[in-house]
Amino acid sequence: MPESDLGDIGADEFREHGHAAVEWIARYLEGIEARPVLSRATPGQVRAGIPDAPPEEAESLTDILADIDRVVMDGITHWNHPGFMAYFAISGSGPGILGEMLTAAFNANGMLWKTSPAVTELEEATLDWLRQMLGLDAGLRGILMDTASMATFSAMVAARERATGGETRRRGMDGHRLRAYTSEEAHSSVIKAAISCGIGEEGIRRIRADGAFCMDADALSAAIEEDIAAGWTPLFVVATVGTTSTTSVDPVGEIVAACRPHGIWTHVDAAYAGMAAIADEYRWALEGCESVDSLVVNPHKWLFTPIDCSAFYVRDPAALQEAFSLVPEYLRTEDRDVTDYMDWGLQLGRRFRALKLWMVIRRFGRAGLAARIREHIRLAHVFAARVESDDRFELMAPAPFSTICFRYRPHGMSDEPALRDLNAAILDAVNATGTVYLSHTALRGAYVLRLAVGNLRTTKRHIEQAWVAVTESLGHLPIH
Repeated sequence: MPESDLGDIGADEFREHGHAAVEWIARYLEGIEARPVLSRATPGQVRAGIPDAPPEEAESLTDILADIDRVVMDGITHWNHPGFMAYFAISGSGPGILGEMLTAAFNANGMLWKTSPAVTELEEATLDWLRQMLGLDAGLRGILMDTASMATFSAMVAARERATGGETRRRGMDGHRLRAYTSEEAHSSVIKAAISCGIGEEGIRRIRADGAFCMDADALSAAIEEDIAAGWTPLFVVATVGTTSTTSVDPVGEIVAACRPHGIWTHVDAAYAGMAAIADEYRWALEGCESVDSLVVNPHKWLFTPIDCSAFYVRDPAALQEAFSLVPEYLRTEDRDVTDYMDWGLQLGRRFRALKLWMVIRRFGRAGLAARIREHIRLAHVFAARVESDDRFELMAPAPFSTICFRYRPHGMSDEPALRDLNAAILDAVNATGTVYLSHTALRGAYVLRLAVGNLRTTKRHIEQAWVAVTESLGHLPIH
C-alpha cells in the first residue's frame, strides 16, 4: 500500500460524510416519533446482518453509513422517543450531541491535568456550576464518572479505607467485619459495590422502608447499635433521593444524625431526583445534604446530557486520593496546585465528559432547565390524575416527581398472582403498540406498572397517548 494511503481519511472525505451524518441525526430526531419506541428485533437478528469476518479491504463511508439503517436501526430502542417512559429517561439534547462530537474529535485523555488542562479545568468549573444550580454547599467538590454505580463504589471504597485506617488497601480485608447500610428500596448498585470492594453481600444490611417507601431512620439507628454490639464495624450508609421504583426520598438529615456519632460515611444517591432541585420549589429534595460525605446526581438522566455523565461530589477529596492514588514514575509530573483526576477513582483514562454538560447548561440556562423539569413533573401528574379518575386503576406509591406507579385492579379482585398476570398482559400490549414504552416494578409483593417522564420531546399529547394505550389494552384481557 502506498505511503500516501497510510494516514487518516482526507479532510474533504470527512467533511462530506460528516455533513451527511449530521443531516442523518437531524432527520432521525425530527422523525423519531414515527419509529416504534421499543426495538422489535428478535435475538440474533442484528448479528445476522453483520459478516462473520472483518473486511480485508477498505469499505466506503457511504456503504458504512448506509448500514446504520440496514443493520443497526432495527435493533435500537429509541431512548430519545417522546413515548419512552419505561425508565428514567436518557434524553440526548442537540447541544449534548454536538458536545459528544467535539469530544470525539479532541479524543483527549484527562487522566492528568497536564494531559489536557482544559479537560480538568472545564470539569471543575462545570461541576461547580451544577453544584450552585442544585443549591449544594461550597464544601463539595466534583468529578464526572460514567455512572452512579461507579460513584457509589468509589465512595464505599473511600469509606472502607477511612474506617480501617488504610489497612484494607495494604492487606486486604484480613478478618475485618465491615457493615454498610441502605434502604430495602435502594438501587442494586449498592449491593454490587459491596461485592466489588470486599464487604460482600452479607456485609450489607437492608433497612426497612416506611409506608412511603423511605428509609426508616429509627430502624437504621437501631441496626447500627446492634451491629456495634455484635462486633461489626459500621462504615457506610447510602441514602436515596429518588428511589428507582417509586422515586421516594429518604430522610437524609435524620440519616446523617444517626451516622455522625459513629463516624459513618454518608453517601446520597440522588442520581435521578437530585436534578429536581434545580427548580427552586424542589430544593427540598436535597435537604439534609449540607453535611453528607458524598453525593451523586446524573446529568444523563434528567439534564438532557447524552450518556454517560454522572456527577460525583465529595466533601473530602483526600479520602478518595488515599483510597485510589497510585502514581508510577511514568505518570509523575511537577505540576503544583492542579487536580489530577486519576487519583480520585479507579479509572486512569478519562473522557472529556464535561464538554457536553457545559454546552447543555449554557444553551438552556438554569431557568430553561428548571422549566423543563417542572413541565415533566406536571405531565406525570396529568397521567396520575387519569389513574385516580378511573376506578379500575389505583396509584401504588406517592408521586413526588415525574414517575407514576400504578396498576389495573378490577373491582373486588385481591388475588395477587391474578393481578400480576393481568398487569403484565397490559404492559406487553402497551409496549407492542410502538407508541409508548412503560416498565414495571414490584412493591411489597405487588406487580406495578411504571411510567417515567423525563424526555425533552414528551408533551401532553404523548401522555394522553400513553393513557389511551393503557385503557385500550383492557379490551384484550380475559377480565375487564
